[in-house]
Amino acid sequence: MTDTRGQQTSEQPSTGGPQDGDPRGGILVGRPFGVPIYVTPSWFVIAALITWIFGGRLSDVLPDLGASRYLVSFSFAVAFYASVLVHELAHTVVALRYKLPVRRIQLHFFGGVSEIEREASTPAREFWLAFVGPLLSLLLGGVFYLALDGVESDTVPGVLLAGLMVSNLVVAAFNLLPGLPLDGGRMLRAVVWAVTGRPMAGTVAAAWVGRGLALVVLFGLPLFSAAQNPGQSTGDSLIDGVLAAVLAVIIWNGATASVRNARLREVLPGITVKELARRSIEVPSDTPLGEALRRAREAQAGAIVVVDGRGDPIGLVKEAAVSAVPEHRRPWVAVGAAARDLEPGLRLDVALAGEDLLNALRRTPSSEYLIVRPDGTSYGVLALADLERRLSSALGRR
Repeated sequence: MTDTRGQQTSEQPSTGGPQDGDPRGGILVGRPFGVPIYVTPSWFVIAALITWIFGGRLSDVLPDLGASRYLVSFSFAVAFYASVLVHELAHTVVALRYKLPVRRIQLHFFGGVSEIEREASTPAREFWLAFVGPLLSLLLGGVFYLALDGVESDTVPGVLLAGLMVSNLVVAAFNLLPGLPLDGGRMLRAVVWAVTGRPMAGTVAAAWVGRGLALVVLFGLPLFSAAQNPGQSTGDSLIDGVLAAVLAVIIWNGATASVRNARLREVLPGITVKELARRSIEVPSDTPLGEALRRAREAQAGAIVVVDGRGDPIGLVKEAAVSAVPEHRRPWVAVGAAARDLEPGLRLDVALAGEDLLNALRRTPSSEYLIVRPDGTSYGVLALADLERRLSSALGRR
């Protein structure tokens, strides 16, 4: 199981992840400390897999259970993910203690993720923020070990407690591996950051170790499983290989994303709405699209704002909608048909910059935004494509 704490700075600001209440985040199950917890659909897949595998093995240990062994194994899956949730809550509590906002916690196929929206300000805080999760898993393993005292190993409580002890110790050990995006990788990053004084140096070092771990998992996990179970079936070998490949891809992509996000945080402060804003023209909603485009070309404007009878902006013409209208039909289509209504979240202050800008875009995803001055008058239009090109260009030069 992995525990990769998601960072909310991405190269696709309009798709920064599901918002609170968005069904794409999964099923909302609670809000401890004000942080929403979601169970994603993939959790039900792993719960079913654990129930099937663990239930099959219970027939050897507790043959008298019969079909009810699958109920016991499902109980183990739920209890195990409750342990994963404790692991994630440990990250969350420390993050909140350090005044770092936590968007949400998700439980998914390969474990859990605490989405912390900002980086820790010092190497020491980064280290403890990462270490507290495996520490809680180790403590839980110890608690289940102590609870085993006096419990018969061939009973349902004994089997469940032993399984939870081992699984928590495995989660702790795996997450302590020193490669991003695992907790151990963030700890390594913190150490290199403290030694060099450069957060980026720590990120690069931990990311390369993480990529090495991905290769070890890809080739080593199936070999280890085969050595431990010489007589395993072809189907079991195939499952081990698929799980190893998926886990390796997750680790590799997580390590790569960590480097991209670190570079992004370096360039973000220099990116402002003002420099990206396109010149715009204002037209009534019944203006023919072809006429509006002609006026925009004459004014050397890159955007069209729809206004009402009083001249107040009420919509933004979408480039994608314009492209979808054949050129011969544009004189007969009203510009309002190609516009999106101007919701409050589509108005951005001209002073926005850096991470504040990305946060504003995540709150109301769109392809265009109206940029307004402090007095509420229109300054121009921000096209998301321009921001993405600016970010790509800045990252490519680093």
